[in-house]
Amino acid sequence: MSDSSPTPPFKPTIAAGAAKRANASLVGMLLAIFSTIAIVLTIVWLNPQQKAENYRMDIDVSAVAKHAADTAGFAPVAPLLPDGWYANYARWNPAGADGVAFWDVGYVTASNTFIALRQSITANPTWTADQSSNAPITGTRAINGHEWEVRDKPKGDRSLILNSGDNTVILTGAADFADFDFLAKAATDSLSNGK
Repeated sequence: MSDSSPTPPFKPTIAAGAAKRANASLVGMLLAIFSTIAIVLTIVWLNPQQKAENYRMDIDVSAVAKHAADTAGFAPVAPLLPDGWYANYARWNPAGADGVAFWDVGYVTASNTFIALRQSITANPTWTADQSSNAPITGTRAINGHEWEVRDKPKGDRSLILNSGDNTVILTGAADFADFDFLAKAATDSLSNGK
């Protein structure tokens, strides 16, 4: 005669030592995660927030321009600008493959936009077009008794270009025309004074 009663399903049992080891792995993993989070939060909390003012370098454009004048063979412009404006670089660029050596200064305006000022006595049309991002000529602007050529692209930087004697001065950036006019006037004042 056969026994027709159902057999209970097999239920594995874990030995007490194995269960303890399995729980220890889980507890250890949770402790490692919480301690890692605590360390990361401590590091983030102890580091100060990074602000643009922390990285502002104090560039003395006049001093760099005087130093560059010996190499340049002309007086690089060093416009006098009001509080709120500052230069974030000033450098002399020796002639490259295009044969054009130039004075290059980057200005951050009071409205926190950027305008690059470039000046050369060896400028050529190709270099001028390249410095103005090959933007088309869209007009002229009379600023401080000088006629500046305007080059502008939709959704791009604009440029003002001045040819004055041997000097070519190019202003390029995303600022509005009021800031360009201000820098152009200061640049022509500096150019006229030979400073």
